[in-house]
Amino acid sequence: MMTVHEVSRQTGVSIRALHHYDRIGLLPPSEVTEAGYRLYDDAALERLQSILLYKELGFPLKEIRGILESPVFDRNQALDQQITLLQMKKEHLENLIDLACGIKMIGVNKLDFAVFDTKKIDEYARQAKEAWGKTPAYREYKEKSAGRTSEKERRLGLDLMGILAGFGQIKESDPAGEEAQARVKELKAFITQNYYTCTDEILLGLGSMYAGGGEMTENINAAGGSGTAEYAGRAIEAYCGREQK
Repeated sequence: MMTVHEVSRQTGVSIRALHHYDRIGLLPPSEVTEAGYRLYDDAALERLQSILLYKELGFPLKEIRGILESPVFDRNQALDQQITLLQMKKEHLENLIDLACGIKMIGVNKLDFAVFDTKKIDEYARQAKEAWGKTPAYREYKEKSAGRTSEKERRLGLDLMGILAGFGQIKESDPAGEEAQARVKELKAFITQNYYTCTDEILLGLGSMYAGGGEMTENINAAGGSGTAEYAGRAIEAYCGREQK
């Protein structure tokens, strides 16, 4: 765990900015001590990296939060989009540098403003932003979350994590067994009630995300014990396979 001061020193993000990210629900601390000190784990730093990449690309904080909280958010897909945008911006900057160097060496003999055109970059960025908001699940999530305070969102997140951590209590049992399947039904009902209609297709995707490594897997295993996320993923697979028969 790192304190807010340590995160600020390591990342270059000001303490004031980190406090602001917490207030708007963009980057809540992983833990708050009894004395009120914010603590951040590796998963939080991973989220901060995503935030800073999007911020570097000119995305407003509100849109970044919407992307990261999208029910269909895929970190690998997001990285692919970020890499493409960064490469486009790199090419744009290199063209501007070439123009400036040419002007310095030989002077202006042709008024060419094509290198200043950013329409291609802007259009790709617009499509990247919209990609996260086109699904019915995301629209339903926005409707259900409208008006909820950041504290309410935080409590819902803790409740959801509590359900997922509960898989850790039975992870030695058959993931297709009655108790595991009851927990999957509880999870599905909670998501549907508070976020969006959790179809079997969406649930299966969530199960893959829970067990697929990265921030979510680490958080679930930290809450429920090593192997909890992977067990939850197998229980969800068993549930969805049974439902489709």
